[in-house]
Amino acid sequence: MTSAMNPATSTADRFRAAVDRRDLTAIEELFTEDVRLYSPVKFTPFEGRPMVMGLFGVLLRTFENFRYVGETAGTVRTADGSATDSAVLVFRAEVGGKEIHGIDLLHLDGDGRIREFTVMVRPHSAVQALGEAVLAGLVADGLVQA
Repeated sequence: MTSAMNPATSTADRFRAAVDRRDLTAIEELFTEDVRLYSPVKFTPFEGRPMVMGLFGVLLRTFENFRYVGETAGTVRTADGSATDSAVLVFRAEVGGKEIHGIDLLHLDGDGRIREFTVMVRPHSAVQALGEAVLAGLVADGLVQA
């Protein structure tokens, strides 16, 4: 599917640019109020814009040499069976000396805002390092208890 055919491409491009600038305000504007973020280190999602934005503040401090290296867009069926525009952003980074390879999967609402955000990371040792670093950041920021 080409960029002109999928509104997810525009949202993904804006999201990538905001992450590159480390612009939390611009990132926040792309999320719905009830956004859900599915993490590779937590079974239940982070829910709601305030919690997801708190997590992004930690992530932007935690990742070293974060860069997006690819993108694709299309449609997916959500858990309730409805089709939604989506984009997949491929990234590389380091955390605690571990090289991370991952994807951000963005599901959009009808207005082109991100309503679900799923992060998948490999290898397992990187997932562990990321989980430890993010938990420490969330505790330090008072977003979760130790």
